[in-house]
Amino acid sequence: MRELVDDLGERVPLAGAPGRVVSLVPSITEAVAVSAPGVLAGATEYCIHPADLDVARVGGSKYPKLDQVRAVRPDLVLANAEENRPQDVAALREDGIPVWVTEAASTVPVALRSIRRMFAEVFELAGEHAPEWLDTAEREWTGSLPSVVATAIVPVWRKPWVLIGRDTFAGDVLRRLGVGNAFADHADRYPRPPLSELTELLDRGGANLVVLPDEPYLFTPQDGPEAFPGVRCAHVDGRLLTWCGPSLAGARATLSDQLGL
Repeated sequence: MRELVDDLGERVPLAGAPGRVVSLVPSITEAVAVSAPGVLAGATEYCIHPADLDVARVGGSKYPKLDQVRAVRPDLVLANAEENRPQDVAALREDGIPVWVTEAASTVPVALRSIRRMFAEVFELAGEHAPEWLDTAEREWTGSLPSVVATAIVPVWRKPWVLIGRDTFAGDVLRRLGVGNAFADHADRYPRPPLSELTELLDRGGANLVVLPDEPYLFTPQDGPEAFPGVRCAHVDGRLLTWCGPSLAGARATLSDQLGL
């Protein structure tokens, strides 16, 4: 029996490398499916990558159906401190199901280190067995920060408007591309200002770009830009902006193009 410790310092007892895994996090689902084929036995309905993933579905990330998780009979569940509710993690652990929880990473390097440690300790994928995409992503996204060439407002939802605030993975992705976040110093990680505050900020030059990802809210050319008349809006692939997984390898060039950098 191995007794590991997850990102939050909680013990995770495992008899060996897990063979039946349920992932409650879409980005982790993709990372595991690509890097440790065959071990996933269950995932959420929002785990849509890889497109051909054929496993039991166990509800959503925020509200998984725990009876369906149990029915899969996993020897490990993968969760995230931001994506999943502590009470669901606790309920599964009370049932004797080991749960590995990754941290809510505030930067790309921190997120990549978390995933690398998970692969090394949980799945015993280290050294020459480590995922190639992970090595590529680390080379692509670490290093010195570029100069800021634009300052952006970054909504991830509307009705109400919800923005990327301080200490977020997506904010760090943008910063590493040269795009500052107008709400990087806000007290909340996901502030909810009224639209009037956003337009006022843009009018006085506090931001000169609105970044509109296609998830979790599906912003489109017809849904989003009309709220910010006269302001440059950039539509970006939300998965490339917010997922720490295989999509990070090669994402820099795509995002730079979508942002018009």
